[in-house]
Amino acid sequence: MAKAFKRYLMRVNHINLLDRTIQEVVLTISGAKIQSLAPVGPENQALPYLLPGFVDAHVHIESSMLTPSQFARMAVTHGTVATVSDPHEIANVLGIDGINFMITDGKRTPFKFCFGAPSCVPATSFETAGAHIDAADIAALMAREDIGYLAEVMNFPGVLHGDPELLAKIAHAQDVQKPIDGHAPGLRGQAAKDYIDRGISTDHECFTYEEAKEKIGYGAKILIREGSAARNFDALIPLMAHHPERLMFCSDDKHPDSLEEGHINLLVKRALALGYDLWDVLTCACVNPVLHYHLPVGLTRVGDPADFIIVDNLQDLNIIENWLDGNKVADQGVSLLPDLRSEHINKMDCQATVAEDFRISAKKTDLPVRVIQALEGQLITNELRDTLNIRDGYYQVDLEKDILKLTVINRYHPAKPGLSFINNFGLKEGAIASSVGHDSHNILAVGCDDESISRAVNLVIEAKGGLSAVGAHQEMIIPLPIAGLMSDVEGYEISRQYTLLDQFVKTNLKSTLNAPFMTLSFMALLVIPHLKLSDKGLFDVNEFKLIVAE
Repeated sequence: MAKAFKRYLMRVNHINLLDRTIQEVVLTISGAKIQSLAPVGPENQALPYLLPGFVDAHVHIESSMLTPSQFARMAVTHGTVATVSDPHEIANVLGIDGINFMITDGKRTPFKFCFGAPSCVPATSFETAGAHIDAADIAALMAREDIGYLAEVMNFPGVLHGDPELLAKIAHAQDVQKPIDGHAPGLRGQAAKDYIDRGISTDHECFTYEEAKEKIGYGAKILIREGSAARNFDALIPLMAHHPERLMFCSDDKHPDSLEEGHINLLVKRALALGYDLWDVLTCACVNPVLHYHLPVGLTRVGDPADFIIVDNLQDLNIIENWLDGNKVADQGVSLLPDLRSEHINKMDCQATVAEDFRISAKKTDLPVRVIQALEGQLITNELRDTLNIRDGYYQVDLEKDILKLTVINRYHPAKPGLSFINNFGLKEGAIASSVGHDSHNILAVGCDDESISRAVNLVIEAKGGLSAVGAHQEMIIPLPIAGLMSDVEGYEISRQYTLLDQFVKTNLKSTLNAPFMTLSFMALLVIPHLKLSDKGLFDVNEFKLIVAE
């Protein structure tokens, strides 16, 4: 006997984003498809509104510390139906096995994940990663139906200098006509044009209006990013007035507490509150990513997959329901997706540390020390130079100047840690550590003294990955046993745990940053200017080389 299709009818206002009309209709869903949209009359403000769901056009699911199935469970409550997801983080730890884990876990839900093939694993040769993905691997990935695009090409110097391996990866994506994502923070002028001309279709790293406008002129689409660390919405949203067809919204990296508060829906509300056109804003949030990445997401046309959201009105856009493939997945802010558990997959092979591992010798006492300056809400850093006190031949932190110690420990092999100093974390005691450290995900820690740093790092090692904080009288750890990046527990519980940890770091340790763990995770990101630290040492991004100890 043939399986009977479910059939639903509902009377709503249909926001047709493709022809920019609103009318009252009777929607009929048969199985997973929209069967009909029968017109009733003009807009009826007494009824709710139906429109395509929101799409996050660039996100690393792993940064939420949630598996894809748990991420989806939270995101659907905010009207998100799909993400364009770069599994770059887990790929740096576990290679193609990690990519397959993300795809398999995502398929456990009806949520529309579009995963890309990470183009830069490892991101650079100046750090230790857990895997290597070469051009032959990319060719194989690009041939797969479950890989939708070539993920962000971070090594823009390699593109500009004609690196054969990197250009081969780009060519493999072009051969199968799949989009190629960009990543070129601060790149301007002829260099930006040359980069985009190689086939790069997007950039989510612009942090000024002028840079983004210039790249649009060269043919790129711009993703307006607002995540837990990088926040470029205010700088880039003026582009909406003149270039809505070239824009999308994305989060890039989203911590669980932030995801619980909202997702792309919050960016839509902010844009509308600033007076931007309703049609332009919704098209950026719902349509542009679907068309650019060829997503299998319905746009509320007859015959489309029954993917849509129901909102209360056009002023508040509160999410009443979310539907995917003809099934309701969220109702009045409550997720209807199941609470699924995932297998553990990991790679962690490092030894416990001692305080002496983190001493920094003062080789030349008359020279100022290079200091990384972390910036609130930015992935870029500045370089400072300052003098530090020396005791017993070792440099000391300076809490009054807010100059603390930063370290990166190789998680894949026993090795000496990379060491430096950092400004702007604001800690007054203790230390924090994390196995989430872009891009190779070695263990990072920042702290006020070597003993606390060692203890925070050891908590992470003992848990096979996680986030830790150590104070004078208390310590906390959130285990992340899946690749040292993701938890194996329910998403809202991780959000609660992360909120408590974040509060502890701000209240007890006195961090002044909005998202101290997210900021810490980018201090080893060697493809974002200006001064960073890898497990191999201090790194000058502008010169793209390790700095020889002075």
